[in-house]
Amino acid sequence: MRIAIDVMGGDNAPDAVISGALESIELLDEDDELILVGPKGRIEPQLPSLKSREGAISVVDAPEVIDMDEAPIESVRRKRRSSIAVMAKMAKKDQVDAVISAGNTGACVAAFQMRMRNLPGVNRPGIAVVFPTFEGPVTICDVGANIACKPINLYQYAVMASMHSKHLLGIKNPRVGLMSIGQEDAKGNEIVKEARELMKSDSNMNFVGNIEGRDIFEGVCDVAVCDGFVGNVILKLTEGLVDGLFKAIKHELMAEKLRLAMKFKPVMKRIYGKYDYNEYGGAPLLGVNGTALICHGASHSRTFKNAILTSKRYYTRKINDKIIEYLSGTPIYSMSQDRNAQRPV
Repeated sequence: MRIAIDVMGGDNAPDAVISGALESIELLDEDDELILVGPKGRIEPQLPSLKSREGAISVVDAPEVIDMDEAPIESVRRKRRSSIAVMAKMAKKDQVDAVISAGNTGACVAAFQMRMRNLPGVNRPGIAVVFPTFEGPVTICDVGANIACKPINLYQYAVMASMHSKHLLGIKNPRVGLMSIGQEDAKGNEIVKEARELMKSDSNMNFVGNIEGRDIFEGVCDVAVCDGFVGNVILKLTEGLVDGLFKAIKHELMAEKLRLAMKFKPVMKRIYGKYDYNEYGGAPLLGVNGTALICHGASHSRTFKNAILTSKRYYTRKINDKIIEYLSGTPIYSMSQDRNAQRPV
C-alpha cells in the first residue's frame, strides 16, 4: 500500500510528521511504502539510513505550504505545488492509495474532493471523528467538511458513518442518532426533520431517532449525525472539557496531598489514554473516491503513526466499497445520482 503524508501539515510539522512516519515503519507490511510530501530540503536531512527497509520511505518535493488561515479553495488553486495539492493530484493519478494531512482542514476537503471526486451516490463528503466514551466508541459525522447541509447529506453521513463504525470499529449493528435539540419527533429545524424521515424510511438502518448532546456519552448511539458546524462545536467543546476536567482533578489531588496525587497518577494516566484523540490518529473524509485522513492540527508523532495504521485498515477493509454497495441498494440512491448529474463539473 502507498501512503502519502503531508509533512508540512499541523502545528508540530515537520518534525512530528517525520517522527511518526519513522515509528510506523516497523508496524507496516514489507510491501508498504510511505511517501513524504513537502519541501525536500527540509525532509531528507531528517531521514536516517533505512537499510532494513529499503524503499520503505520516499520523498516527493512540494515547496509551497498552505497556511491554516488561508481561504481553502483559493489557496488550493493558487498554490498548486503545496503539499496538500500535490497529494491530491497523486491520488487522482492513482500514484498513492491513501493521503494524510494535519494541515488546513478546508483546503484538504476542497483538494481531495476536487481531485479524487466523490463516491457514486455521495453528494458531499463528511469528516468522521471517533469519540471514545465509557460506553464504547461513537462515530460523529460531520465535524467540519460541510456546514450547510441538506437532508440528503445528513442521510448519507448516517450511512457512511455506519459503515465506518461497523467495518472499522467492529460494531455489528451500529445505532444511528440524529443530533437535535430534543428527542421528540417535532424537535429540530426543517432540515433535521426531513433528514429524520429519510433515515426512518431506510429499513436497513438501525435508526434510534433524535438525540441530544449528552446522549453521545450515555450509550444511546454508536453513530451521531449532524452538520459540520454543530459537529465542530461538539468536537472542540469536548476537547476543552476533557482537558479542563483532568486539570481540575490534578489540581485538587495536588492540593490535598502530594503523596495522594502520586498514588493516583497511574490511574489518571490510564483514563486519559482512553480519551486521547491521538490514539485514533486521523479522521477519515467519508465519501471521497479514495482513502483520505485529516488529523488534528495539534497532532504529535504518535498521532501520525496511528493515522498511518488507520489509513491502512480503512483501505484494506474496503470501507468505500461497503458504502457504495449500501447506497446503491436504496431508493434514495437514484435521487442523489440525479442531483450529482445536474451539478456542473
